[in-house]
Amino acid sequence: MPRFCDFRFLPAVAVITLLLLAPALSLADPAAGIVPVADEDFYDNGRPPEAKVHLGRLLFFDKILSGNRNIACATCHHPTTGTSDAVSLSLGEGASGLGKDRRSNASSPLLGRVPRNAPALYFLGARAFERLNHDGRVEVDHRHTWPSGFWTPAREKLPQGLDSVLAAQALFPVLSPVEMAGHKGENPIATAVALDHLEGPTGAWGLLAARLQAIPEYVTLFKSAFPEVTAAEDIRFVHAANAIAAFEATAFRPDDSPFDRYLRDRDPAHLTAAARRGMDLFYGAAGCSGCHSGKFQTDQRFHAIAMPQIGPGKNDGWEQSYWQSTGFAGRLEDFGRYRVTFKNADKYRFRTPSLRNVELTGPWGHAGSFNRLEDVVRHHLDPTSSLESFRQDAADLPALGIVVEPTAEGSQLTYEAVNPKRMADYLRRDTWVQETPALRQPIAQANELPAVPLDDDEVEDLLAFLSSLTDPRSRDQSDLVPETVPSGLPVPD
Repeated sequence: MPRFCDFRFLPAVAVITLLLLAPALSLADPAAGIVPVADEDFYDNGRPPEAKVHLGRLLFFDKILSGNRNIACATCHHPTTGTSDAVSLSLGEGASGLGKDRRSNASSPLLGRVPRNAPALYFLGARAFERLNHDGRVEVDHRHTWPSGFWTPAREKLPQGLDSVLAAQALFPVLSPVEMAGHKGENPIATAVALDHLEGPTGAWGLLAARLQAIPEYVTLFKSAFPEVTAAEDIRFVHAANAIAAFEATAFRPDDSPFDRYLRDRDPAHLTAAARRGMDLFYGAAGCSGCHSGKFQTDQRFHAIAMPQIGPGKNDGWEQSYWQSTGFAGRLEDFGRYRVTFKNADKYRFRTPSLRNVELTGPWGHAGSFNRLEDVVRHHLDPTSSLESFRQDAADLPALGIVVEPTAEGSQLTYEAVNPKRMADYLRRDTWVQETPALRQPIAQANELPAVPLDDDEVEDLLAFLSSLTDPRSRDQSDLVPETVPSGLPVPD
């Protein structure tokens, strides 16, 4: 209806027809306000240069970017495991294998579990995603605080020239000792990270760039992808990050799901009857769209929904009962968004994830607490009750082999293997927060979601709608895996 339409000049029958028809249309299309995904939603209008995408693909699968040359971006974000790795908490540096088959090596011990679930990469190349990671610690800097244009843990040390927040995020897994860098003394990159030496030719990013500069095939590829690169010494790690982001934005754009087809022509036939009922619930009585809104099913904000905390946490808080009981150092809480804002109201809040391809991206939750989609849906319907009844078997935690712990020998930082006789105590960290009332109760008290009573049939309908968010092309993207990479390192994990 025109904005300035005056009912006084319409015939009475027309007014009645309009009033009756408007709610009927709204009920017929609960997603009426959502527009389809389009090229203009993305950086480079969804079409980054092919040479940059090709280079990014090779870098994404090349272990040359890890300190010990044994782990790639794809190890924890593999296209055959929903761009995550199919386990609750990853085994990064020191392990081998892919997904559920990944195990630690006796010759290269672990630093422990990665403390948070590896997030999926779908649609992260869209401009709407201005904050990344579970706590949003990498985000667009609208206040122009830093020359790079992004607010990150590196602050003023983050280099300039990054194309997007997705490119900015790519600079950080390579710095994480437990993810890709390794521990101090193992390799020059890990040592640079331990000394907080990130910039310049001898900083961690510079050392990684030097590796790429020394490989003739990569030099040729960087020259093709970036006009400003005319010689090997022009290659910076920023270029690598921009290429990786271009690849991720292109490869992981699942915009041909049944729901996408429905958005494009509003033909209900694209959805099953159960999915249509589930869509009515999602945008109606179940209240899911309150947070999972818009074309990407996320409000891009942070919420506390009483997700169970498992694993080693982020060393937050001051509670020391784990140390007192086991003798192992460590504070096992994870305060989520609070770690970025330092606002008490943000404790236990985590970023609303996109639900696109959600059935492929489990386990779910910031710590991967639930390995069944139905369980995480039911958790949302009554978070505090779900938190109280949570048991570890709802998660999928790979077995740990040899684990090393940092210790001190005089003034030197060293790493010693955990005594096998003490591993049982070490592993108690996996469920310590959940099993300690004083730590679990604040998570419950911070919950923002009211309970929603749905019966089993309605839950099944919701799951059917969530299934309609899956692009069939994403079920098997093994064609993205290159046979070889320019470093010559093995591609399979």
